[in-house]
Amino acid sequence: MDATATLDAARGLPVEDQLDLVFRLWDQIIDAGWQPTPSPELLEELKRRLAAHDADPSRALTWEQVVDHVRRDR
Repeated sequence: MDATATLDAARGLPVEDQLDLVFRLWDQIIDAGWQPTPSPELLEELKRRLAAHDADPSRALTWEQVVDHVRRDR
């Protein structure tokens, strides 16, 4: 099966199954040793987000809230 056919098949899955596939693929890539090099812009954004979280951790979302948000916006 080529990548296009695989992607087309994945599009037909429920969102939960698509997310499961993404997470499993990501874990496989990381387990194989791939290490992305973050750009300076990404590092700055991560620092900004961490500072925002440190300033007000009550604004953090649970995993369930994130999934609910994704489902609502589809």
